[in-house]
Amino acid sequence: MLRPKFPTMPQPTGLTAPPAVVQPTTFTPGAPSPVAPAPSRPVVQLTPGTALAVVGGGTAVVLVVGAVLVSLLLAVAITGASVAVCAVVLRSLLSADAKRR
Repeated sequence: MLRPKFPTMPQPTGLTAPPAVVQPTTFTPGAPSPVAPAPSRPVVQLTPGTALAVVGGGTAVVLVVGAVLVSLLLAVAITGASVAVCAVVLRSLLSADAKRR
């Protein structure tokens, strides 16, 4: 009753070609190998202006990341201090209520 039903694999339709046979090639050590031409990419030239721009950009990134991390640390510190103050206030309220009884 609770037996799984496995799907049957579909059979290929249409004409199928037999796999192509790849013939091995022979290598003769004395023959010169063809040399591929060097790619014609432009060479990056670092001028003093671009170097200054890269250094300035890197400095800006470091300053921004540092400011974000410091603000996150400050937010965690403020949250911890406020939780500590709330705990002290609750403790004093509960102890004052217990002394009155």
